[in-house]
Amino acid sequence: MVLLQASTEALNYTWILMVSFLIFFMHAGFAMLEAGQVRSKNVANQLTKNLLTWSIGVTVFFLIGSGVASVVGGADWAAAYMASGLGWIDWLYGAVFAMTAATIVSGAVAGRAKLRAYVTYTILLAAVIYPVVIGFTWSASETGFVEIVTGYAFADFAGGMIVHGMGGIAGLTAAAILGPRMGRFNEDGSANVIPGHSMTFAVLGTLVLAFGWYGFNVGTSAIYGGDGTFMAEQLGRVAMTTTISMAMGAIAAGAVAWFQTGKVDTLYVANGLLAGLVGITAIPHTTAWWGAFVVGILSGAQLPIVFKFVETKLNIDDVCAVFPVHGSAGVLGTLLYPFVAAPGVVSNVGGAFIAQAFGVFVIGGWTLTATAVIWYALKAMGEARVTPEHEQEGLDVSEHGVETYPEFGSGDSVVADGGIMTEDIEATRGSKDD
Repeated sequence: MVLLQASTEALNYTWILMVSFLIFFMHAGFAMLEAGQVRSKNVANQLTKNLLTWSIGVTVFFLIGSGVASVVGGADWAAAYMASGLGWIDWLYGAVFAMTAATIVSGAVAGRAKLRAYVTYTILLAAVIYPVVIGFTWSASETGFVEIVTGYAFADFAGGMIVHGMGGIAGLTAAAILGPRMGRFNEDGSANVIPGHSMTFAVLGTLVLAFGWYGFNVGTSAIYGGDGTFMAEQLGRVAMTTTISMAMGAIAAGAVAWFQTGKVDTLYVANGLLAGLVGITAIPHTTAWWGAFVVGILSGAQLPIVFKFVETKLNIDDVCAVFPVHGSAGVLGTLLYPFVAAPGVVSNVGGAFIAQAFGVFVIGGWTLTATAVIWYALKAMGEARVTPEHEQEGLDVSEHGVETYPEFGSGDSVVADGGIMTEDIEATRGSKDD
């Protein structure tokens, strides 16, 4: 019996390590997705932010954030995370989720935020903002805050609201305070499209994220339960609902874009796929097979609609659409929990919905308030945004002293977004044309 228990624990913790590595690899997806959606003159800046989000954020979460989460949740931080190797595995598993929430924000403020402002916010998110959220939910030693208030537990299996909804709301708040990129909106409030420099990078990043998402959702389920039972039912359900919702998100977003414009927008399809994943992330273990279709369709369909609302009505420049992909999709999926659950899962639909709604309100309200305080403070100090000259020049040069595509050189003829054709290249092209 002791040997069986030890073997089960060893297998489960090996599984946790594997899925932690898989979730970490999602940062490659975020890097490609965001780099593809920004202008070529800002690519190095976006990649640097992704690298520093992980490097600085995970260190801060180790030194401060995990402790804050434990204190808020009423647990013993030293006993939970610092007493043994197993505790450190648990910490790493929590850290990869935390850094996913942090890196979402970088896409919303792309192209105009100072690097030190973004790093400052990342430090505070990893140290306080996100740890308080999980202290109220996942890290609670006994009854969670939502259950204490409403009498019903808050359901968020893999972070649909706790990670993605929180990150999307934080990104939208920061983008609103920072203001839009130069030329994004006209004086009458109408929007100008500033296309990203590489659709290829954006789609590649989408597929890398989708691959890593199985670590997010399926990885949250243990292989064996505490009694040694193989968790086949839960593992299978999570894998199925995650895949179906992902697929329907892409289809629905593409269909709505086609209905709006007569064209199937590639970027909407890609982001719709991610929105479908976000929508199901809170509830993949309880959702019926047909519910996965509902969640995916609604999550994907809302993406073009919410993005247009944010753009044309709120005049917020959310560069990588982080709010409709992560924010509103995360909220939607979390609220759908009692309505799409498999038979027998939810005993009181009304009570469960109240708990979900209250959880969304608490997480969203805390995230919005804390984020606003930080970015308004940075703005008041003149540290939030780069100068107009640096923004026009590009953050790659002004913030890092590099050019992502140096072969564009300098001259008079533009050959790509942010790139310039040199006289030598013009001469070479002219000789070939002759």
